[in-house]
Amino acid sequence: MIHRKPTLEKISPNFGSSVFVKKSTSENNGSKPFWHFHPEIELVYVNKGQGKRHIGNHLSYFNNSQLILIGSNLPHNGFTDRLTQYGSEVLVQFKPDFLGVNFFDIPEMGSIKALFERAKNGILFKPETKRRLGKRIQKLDTVEGFERMILLLKILHRLSEVKDYEILNADGFVFETELQDSTKIDIIYKHINSNFQNHISLDEISEKVSMTVPSFCRYFKKATGKTFTKLVNEYRIVHATKLLSESQMSIADVAFECGFNNFSHFNKLFKEFTAKSASKYRGELTLMVK
Repeated sequence: MIHRKPTLEKISPNFGSSVFVKKSTSENNGSKPFWHFHPEIELVYVNKGQGKRHIGNHLSYFNNSQLILIGSNLPHNGFTDRLTQYGSEVLVQFKPDFLGVNFFDIPEMGSIKALFERAKNGILFKPETKRRLGKRIQKLDTVEGFERMILLLKILHRLSEVKDYEILNADGFVFETELQDSTKIDIIYKHINSNFQNHISLDEISEKVSMTVPSFCRYFKKATGKTFTKLVNEYRIVHATKLLSESQMSIADVAFECGFNNFSHFNKLFKEFTAKSASKYRGELTLMVK
């Protein structure tokens, strides 16, 4: 089915490595794209391929190549529909603290830390940066251990300095979490993911993590910077953007499919989060595809 809920993807680097790197070509690109999110930051470089970018509430298409950086817990789809005969896609995924909890807090890492902040809304790098860094990113697949770490840091440092980029998800559907206590946050996100189409009461979600309602509300606000209700509504709106772009369902049916029992409330929140009505959002997507 195309209107899948965003799935929490578990990423496992090879044994002895803290960074996951995968290179796909037209011969081995068998994985089907799906709507998902994960705590890892993701760097994607496509050379000689085509597809679409669906990141948060952003949708656009690319032809030939792309270089993007996606921050933690930002819902997105797989990107490449087709690679040409000599085309390839390199996917690099790593935790924000893959070099230690405080590593990027040191002064020398300030620009990379700022890059990670920008990546929370998705970054599309323009042709000059793609051209300069494409071969280095591809080389990540051929080196290991210390050499891979140094090369990745050099790539991130270069990306942190360039000016030719575009922020893709400016309206900011970002599921942010503090890195500590990730087990509790995982339980909460999994419950939202499985039940967002229904009402989730504070009593219900608090019980899931063995907390009182007041303690849960304080914990959740501190961990995510948002109230539980606000985050669930953002989750529902992100799913709505997915359905509006990939299905022929009526806007009213989309609202109910995403857990909104009140259509006017859905319209109000959709406009609040995306700065446009659901009908205008769908209309602009239709024009873009044409």
